Amino acid sequence: MEFLSQLHPFVVHFPIAAFMLYAVFEVTGILADNDFILKMAFVLLFIGVISSVGAVLTGNQAAEIAVMQNVEWDSLIEKHEDYATITLWYFFAILVFRTYLVLKKKFSGVLKYIFIPLVLIGSFLIYETGDHGGKLVYDYGIGTKVKQNEMSNESHSNSEIE
Repeated sequence: MEFLSQLHPFVVHFPIAAFMLYAVFEVTGILADNDFILKMAFVLLFIGVISSVGAVLTGNQAAEIAVMQNVEWDSLIEKHEDYATITLWYFFAILVFRTYLVLKKKFSGVLKYIFIPLVLIGSFLIYETGDHGGKLVYDYGIGTKVKQNEMSNESHSNSEIE
């Protein structure tokens, strides 16, 4: 399943973009009372949830491989993984709640405004997930070819010593 782990850096940017655009469209659509923008927000929310499933699955595979390379990374990866999972479920809950309100024709009036703080909380979760993931890559080099080469060189030099 190493193939899935290699897809993580590419797949992960789709839900980030979709959720952030969703946030902008949702808030703008609510404040401007624009149905077209609100429909686009709903589509972006759906795309974000679907693509985040792929990001979490590929991330789980990448985490398994990274921890096999260095057990000390486990707690760092676990924080990133926790935020990613919470973010996925959070936006899934928003999708279910929003779908229910739209189908029951209750997504109007004051109920729409509830989504503004929900979107802001979700944006914070995306930020935290990305921040932890960025630290894994940029501070520790996890998943980069440089780190993979270092690990293989270390194991190669250790086997020469023995």
